[in-house]
Amino acid sequence: MFTAPGSHLSSLARRTGVVLLGALVLLLGARAASGKDSLHQLNDSMEFLVHQVSPAVVQILVSGYGAVEQHGRTDTALIGRQRSLGSGVIVDPEGYIITNAHVVEGAVRVRVVLFSSENSNSPHATLRSKPTTMEARVLGVHTETDLALLKIEASGLPSLPFGRYQDVHQGQMVFAFGSPEGLSNSVTMGVVSSVARQPDPDRPMVYIQTDAPINPGNSGGPLVDIEGKLVGINSYILTEGGGNEGIGFAIPSGVVRRIYQQLRKQGHVHREEIGASVQTITPTLAAGLGLPQDYGVIVSDVEPGGPADKAGLKVQDIVLTLDKRPVINVPQFAAAFQWREDPAPLQLEVVRALEKISLEVPVVEVQGDMDRLADSLDPVKDLVPQLGIIGMQIDRRVSAMLPDLRMASGVIVAARTVFGASADSGLETGDVIHELNGVTIISLETLSTGIKQIKPGDPVVLQIERDGHLQYLAFEME
Repeated sequence: MFTAPGSHLSSLARRTGVVLLGALVLLLGARAASGKDSLHQLNDSMEFLVHQVSPAVVQILVSGYGAVEQHGRTDTALIGRQRSLGSGVIVDPEGYIITNAHVVEGAVRVRVVLFSSENSNSPHATLRSKPTTMEARVLGVHTETDLALLKIEASGLPSLPFGRYQDVHQGQMVFAFGSPEGLSNSVTMGVVSSVARQPDPDRPMVYIQTDAPINPGNSGGPLVDIEGKLVGINSYILTEGGGNEGIGFAIPSGVVRRIYQQLRKQGHVHREEIGASVQTITPTLAAGLGLPQDYGVIVSDVEPGGPADKAGLKVQDIVLTLDKRPVINVPQFAAAFQWREDPAPLQLEVVRALEKISLEVPVVEVQGDMDRLADSLDPVKDLVPQLGIIGMQIDRRVSAMLPDLRMASGVIVAARTVFGASADSGLETGDVIHELNGVTIISLETLSTGIKQIKPGDPVVLQIERDGHLQYLAFEME
């Protein structure tokens, strides 16, 4: 069973690592020139690592609404207030924090708990440290990779640097930080069990598998290497009993870095393409086309004039490797885009008429009208948190991009965020807000000012335009 270790308290799970600890005990026989045995040196190094990393790890407190279990009732659904917690990591001193998307799902309020690094050399430092709780904004969410970006109003914060996913290897030592079972400021140790695990064959997402103990509450926390670099974000565990069984999965740093950069800059993520489609080779397909193999991935379509076409890729090419990694199935092909940490062209090796051919195919970002609109926005300044949207005032430039609008005025919902009353408003990306409680909306400032004056429990009626039709959205302010 797949379990996201992100939300509710449960019984403490057993911790693993017996094999690793046994290996460490063997170091007792070795003596260093300084007179300190190797195990003490290792212990000092680990303490220093934890001291350096811990201040950049935060606890995330989330309140929102969700289904409430009713004992003895299965025929009705009850929605009630829920509170959950997870973990996060500061990746920029100016208050930018990465966590899992599922940690902030359905959030009405998000707070971040920071832990002081003072007196961290003391054995009782955790007991004496004074945590600081701050309100956080959700700048963007990418559900496909289960990542979210938060922002708190602070500067000069401790942060972790990104490690290179290409440098992660099976068997290396890693540390998982976070708040397992709500126990804040915790760290566990293990090794990388696999560098590219694909738990769901129908999804392209690839994870780092680790046996470092991960439990509910660890979601969104960092997985770091011995240099204190962020190599992954803890996402979920494979378990039968709900606790750690030594099989945890972290989102690779290459994916985290790419999503973080786009969420910070744009508040959303662009889709990347090469202008080609692939499909799985079956024995029947191979026999009908006379292919040299009855497994793998074949190019089924190449967009005329696209990057793949210009690079020389042809229909019926069989893909062998992508960026020097073997490609066995379609999800593996798609996952290669998530591994990338730079904009360099893809290195493709294909078989064409029994001949191996190497190609360099540029990767391009696919942008629709809403993407181009959202790219020009500031996810901080243009946020309307009460509605959970990033809005843009409709002017001549926007009207020219959206010529079918019924009324060329108002505020268009360029992006949604997991914040405020967005879950209850019914607003969708692309909606145009024309009125707020009967008052015409002519600018983003008008909308922001008007919504701030509405008190919790008061009715909110928005006249919107969606797909060329006018309609009302009515709800109560949270």
